[in-house]
Amino acid sequence: MTRYDAFMRRHADHRQSVTTSLKAGALLALAILANAPARAQSDDGSAAAYWTRERERMRLQAAPPRVLQRPTHLIRRAAPIRGYVREEGAIVSPQAHPAPEAGASDGARPMPSAEAPPSPAPVAGPSFTIAVLGDNIGTLLAQGLHETFATQPNVTILRKARENTGLVRDDYFDWAKAARDLVASSERIDAIVLMLGSNDRQPLRDGAGSVDPRLPRWREIYAERAQNLARTLREKNVPLIWVGMPVVKNERLSNGLLELNEIFRETANQNGATYIDVWEAFVDDRQQFALYGPDLNGAITKLRAGDGVHFTRAGARKLAYFVEGDIKRLIEKKSPAIDPAIVIVPPLDNAPAPDSGQKSPQLALPAPAAAPTVVIPVRPEKGPVLPLTGLALSPGGELAGSPRQTDQRDQQSRVIVEQVLIQGLPMEEAPRGRADDFSWPRK
Repeated sequence: MTRYDAFMRRHADHRQSVTTSLKAGALLALAILANAPARAQSDDGSAAAYWTRERERMRLQAAPPRVLQRPTHLIRRAAPIRGYVREEGAIVSPQAHPAPEAGASDGARPMPSAEAPPSPAPVAGPSFTIAVLGDNIGTLLAQGLHETFATQPNVTILRKARENTGLVRDDYFDWAKAARDLVASSERIDAIVLMLGSNDRQPLRDGAGSVDPRLPRWREIYAERAQNLARTLREKNVPLIWVGMPVVKNERLSNGLLELNEIFRETANQNGATYIDVWEAFVDDRQQFALYGPDLNGAITKLRAGDGVHFTRAGARKLAYFVEGDIKRLIEKKSPAIDPAIVIVPPLDNAPAPDSGQKSPQLALPAPAAAPTVVIPVRPEKGPVLPLTGLALSPGGELAGSPRQTDQRDQQSRVIVEQVLIQGLPMEEAPRGRADDFSWPRK
């Protein structure tokens, strides 16, 4: 056999072995694919088994739970134990309960209860009535004052402000006539709060015609009307509180309100009224109009309305805060002062009638304690003379700044510099408590 024939035979045997291997692999793959569903169904870790168990679990959860009904005749409810009285968290031991009255059932028997002492009636101080006059902002001020004194029933707020009014359009509403009617009325008023001017920056009608607000004549007429209003209100013989206008969003209107505030301040001073300036309370750090600001609690909140003129509820309450102090001082001034030496004794329960002729029993009162004596020491006009050269202050009788002491300090300083900075020796321990005492730990 030649070499070529031997090569061809080996090549044929190799090809046959490869073909046989491929056929065996194909048969094995077919067998695996044929048995795959059976294994998937029998294998607990397969996906099919997982979803089968999941569906069963969901079905059991959706089913309504079974409730075991217990027979009612087997249920025993705890009955209350009679004789136990709970007072302030303590339990009193049971006592013998009295027999029920005839004709009364066991469950309907009334339980004895001690009569509670009557609560003392609140002591109200003297009544105080405040009349608030003004325009739109004056109405908001009255609302803020009403909220301020809501907890004091003895203080009454009369809202006599009218919106869209002022001292310019007296044809629409005449505040001079309203003031005269208020003074002539028999209505009791203890204080008057006045706040107007937000609608007055407009032409004013005089006998000669219309006057522009930018002219000096307009200021003269407006100041005269303000004076007449203040004098009329002072005839009521009650304190008058005039509140100035606040800053607004419109810069031109704000400048006009500043001029009105000057007139209001001057009028109040001339008529003995109290003027309250609220301009600085509603501006920012640049002295400009602020829509938001701190309320009475310090929280930043919206104080002004969207139109830049009126106030929100929090702003009205803050506006009333600046008037609250003066009103409270007037209330305290009106309240009668109680003399501490006067002792008010309540009437006795067994006191006889005034017309019976019997003597009422005397009540022994402890003698009032004597007031402590306060001794104020008398300060002398001048103290003792202490010489600078005394032995107690300057041993040796020399002044503190004498040339001798100066030379001694200079010599000591040169020695310390020589020892510490040049020779490198440690410094001597400073006296205890002196400023250069760096010893540690502290003793």
